[in-house]
Amino acid sequence: MTSVSDADIRAAAERFPDVFHEPTRLVWGRRALAVGMIAYFAFCVWAFDITFERLFGGLHKMGHVLYSMVIWKDFLTWDFSGILIGLAETVGMALLGTTIASLFAIVLGFVAAKNVVPNRFVHHIVRRFLDLLRGVDTLIWALVFVRAVGLGPLAGVLSIIVSDTGTLSKLYSEAVENVDRKPIEGVRSTGASHMQRYRFGFLPQVMPVFLSMSLYWFESNTRSATILGIVGAGGIGMQLSERMKVQYWDQAAFIILLILLTVAIIDTLSKWIRMRLIGKREL
Repeated sequence: MTSVSDADIRAAAERFPDVFHEPTRLVWGRRALAVGMIAYFAFCVWAFDITFERLFGGLHKMGHVLYSMVIWKDFLTWDFSGILIGLAETVGMALLGTTIASLFAIVLGFVAAKNVVPNRFVHHIVRRFLDLLRGVDTLIWALVFVRAVGLGPLAGVLSIIVSDTGTLSKLYSEAVENVDRKPIEGVRSTGASHMQRYRFGFLPQVMPVFLSMSLYWFESNTRSATILGIVGAGGIGMQLSERMKVQYWDQAAFIILLILLTVAIIDTLSKWIRMRLIGKREL
């Protein structure tokens, strides 16, 4: 093998400068971007008045709150029934909202997939509709539905349905667009109808992905439903908000622990369901 000397490399660099050196415009563009990001970061620090005095000056207040959280007073007199009912409402909101949103997303996900509906106009309309649904945060939808249907879990369920439909539909459509075409062509060669192609060509490939995404969003919505309760959408969040307003930090800490425990249980169950339905087994 012929060796290349440093002189040969220098000669090649002089002959082909564009290959060995980045264009000057690109270099200055990167530098300008870096300077702009640093300047914007510094502006945010200045505009938000982020100082060490403000950051560490309130630690003594936080210490009082943390101390109140670990000292549980009159534990046996707490309203456990209201707390557990609120927790059950939160899980129910997440389950009902995620399930309905997943059903809607299956239909919209196929319609939004280019390899299913190649019409650009229809594809564009559906995609922008999904952008509208997921572009507005679940908390904002909750405020809208609290105004429309009143306080309670119904507003939380509706906000989860609307927000998750947009997000899951986009994720589902991307899964549909990435399917392997060979099984679909094999089903088509048997003379199957369009619906049979979707049933036996698409669904076996995408259903494990759909299931995994829905289970993850169910777990995520359990946490989100807690925040929704704070704005009046029912559930454990309302119980938490009421106790924080009156500074019952010990009961607030108890509720937070229940939420963490519930999320951990749901995560374990979701993993178990995925392993059984998808056909995998843990080592």
